[in-house]
Amino acid sequence: MEEAELELFRQAGKMAAGIREDSKRLIMVEESLLDIAETIEQMIAEEGGRPAFPVNISINDVAAHYTPEFESPATLTETDVVKIDLGIDLNGALSDTAYTVDLGGENGKLVTASEEALAKAIGAVKAGVKVGDVSAVIEDTIKGYGFNPIANLSGHMIKSNELHAGVEIPNVRTNDPYVLEEGDIFAIEPFATTGQGYVEDLEQVEIFSLYMPSSVRMRQSRMIVEHVIKNYGMLPFAERWVRKNFQSKLLVSAALKELLQNHFIRGYPVLREAGRGIVSQSEHTIRVTADGCEILTK
Repeated sequence: MEEAELELFRQAGKMAAGIREDSKRLIMVEESLLDIAETIEQMIAEEGGRPAFPVNISINDVAAHYTPEFESPATLTETDVVKIDLGIDLNGALSDTAYTVDLGGENGKLVTASEEALAKAIGAVKAGVKVGDVSAVIEDTIKGYGFNPIANLSGHMIKSNELHAGVEIPNVRTNDPYVLEEGDIFAIEPFATTGQGYVEDLEQVEIFSLYMPSSVRMRQSRMIVEHVIKNYGMLPFAERWVRKNFQSKLLVSAALKELLQNHFIRGYPVLREAGRGIVSQSEHTIRVTADGCEILTK
């Protein structure tokens, strides 16, 4: 990676870290989920970046891929365990970071489990270490707190313009032979749960991305495709983002359905813990070095 490209990744990470910390003031009882998401996304824009994906606000047993619907009336309650996952795209350099807030004060140990798993995983990272060794640290740390890691959610390699660049760092031990190399960039994101330790898809889908171009019949679908390519490229986008530009819910829903059926876009279903257990998440983007790692989102 050229020095100029690396510097962009560092800037994207620093920007994400600042916004992550600033956003914590928004997480309070009766706060609108939509206002939280749109405020964080506006923070990103004001800093000169754009969201690498729609801000995820996953609550209680929902682990990932939930972003508020267009004009959603939902608000936070006094018992919610709230996971905020945000990412920044800065001219192709991407960062990804997440945290958990326990509004009810009853799940502090669960939150600590994912935070400690992240810290210990980062401590295990250096060039020459196998992915499976890092995963084992995550699993052992979470289980040491009496919880289960979520087996089918993983950290992921990041490259320029690629948020998920192939290699994964699971939250459970694995025999993956990939060896970390100096300069690799990864998002490490332990998920801990009081439940069974895996997630399942819900029918609800609020986040999409371009997948494989093919012909589309509806004029509205073609208009949406042009809008997505121009504004979001290959990065994930929210239905609510599209609705702001195409006000008709029925037309947007029909168009997205056609695009999904024709494999022009892919959907990311909301993910819920299979045993309905509470979930916590913690995440940093790191760069592997010869003797450790550089935390880009610190």
